[in-house]
Amino acid sequence: MSRTASVERDTKESKVSIQLDLDGTGTAQVDTGVPFFDHMLAQLGKHGGFDLSVHTVGDLEVDAHHTVEDTSLALGQALREALGDKQGVRRYGDSLVPLDEALVQSAVDLSGRPYLVHEEPELVELIGTYDTTLTRHIWESIVATAQITLHVRVLAGRNAHHIVEAQFKSVARSLRTAVQLDARVVGVPSTKGTLGGA
Repeated sequence: MSRTASVERDTKESKVSIQLDLDGTGTAQVDTGVPFFDHMLAQLGKHGGFDLSVHTVGDLEVDAHHTVEDTSLALGQALREALGDKQGVRRYGDSLVPLDEALVQSAVDLSGRPYLVHEEPELVELIGTYDTTLTRHIWESIVATAQITLHVRVLAGRNAHHIVEAQFKSVARSLRTAVQLDARVVGVPSTKGTLGGA
């Protein structure tokens, strides 16, 4: 069973192309024009065990917001499409990831219901050209189109780069577990018989 997706998103603000394979080897090729964001999406692919190709051309002359937002929306859509009807998946995943002084806990439910809880300390405004206030918006955008529940809590940390990177690594590990196929799961892991929402 192929669990792949190809998503194109084309607006007046950006043009996004994403290919995702949930059962890959962690190979990521990312080019959004926002170097730190590229680095974070590469973490998502590597530690999630996904093959991920992302190419975005956005209106960076304005700022990075539209580029990051539209890429994240397309990535969430790709995740939803690659999961299909979610037959045989574990559904839940959680992880606790340290990165030097930073520690991040995350948990995901492939519920079909978009919901985000995100707890992060105030950070310096910029990491290179990356606006750190976008991190929450990345998770909001992915959650909205993937239709998943995601909790992310920063438990410790001082360095902004470490705090954001640990979030991506933790979410990647949680997703890796949640999307994994489990031979003991018959059909969809829900007493409702669906993971399509409400």
